[in-house]
Amino acid sequence: MTEAPETIIVIDDDPQIREALGGLLRSVGFAVNLLASVGDFLRSGRPNGPTCLVLDVRLPGQSGLDFQLELSRENVQLPIVFITGHGDIPMSVQAMKGGAVEFLTKPFRDQDLLDAVHAGLARDRMWLENEKALATVRARFDSLTPREREVMALVVTGRPNKQIAGDLGVSEITVKVHRSQVMQKMGTKSLPELARMADKLMLAPAKRQTHS
Repeated sequence: MTEAPETIIVIDDDPQIREALGGLLRSVGFAVNLLASVGDFLRSGRPNGPTCLVLDVRLPGQSGLDFQLELSRENVQLPIVFITGHGDIPMSVQAMKGGAVEFLTKPFRDQDLLDAVHAGLARDRMWLENEKALATVRARFDSLTPREREVMALVVTGRPNKQIAGDLGVSEITVKVHRSQVMQKMGTKSLPELARMADKLMLAPAKRQTHS
């Protein structure tokens, strides 16, 4: 199974600049999508593989900075390299605070753009790998029974089996059986690794009775 290719999406309403950027990026081996507006991007969608967006600040309709804010509100991860012929310090600050990889003022050096794009792709590659790993952990957690999930949530807090048994109103041997099943289904023999999985899942123990 081959990995999805790395793609650079260029959104700029100037066709000459679009084509020039497309030629530069293709010359170093990137797959490139050239678009004139944010609307074009929304219609075409995000590619599956590692992606970096080269985005003009000033665009017809929705501006690049407004689009960055929208992506952030929707919790959409997409590395952005801003380009502009009319940049100023407040724009640059807003873009970088919003998580942009770089803010380049036209005319910029080809190498500066390529460096920024490589940094954006590295960031997206890491995010996609983390999402894939999280999906695996979620799938394993979904295979647990409701009681096994309760046991896991308590085990990762470091509570001994006897206390967990008291919390759940079951025997200690039952907790041991459930604990063994949890470790097997989650694919680990290590309590610290199980705790890291729980952190990824943002798993918290259910409210339980306190014992004096």
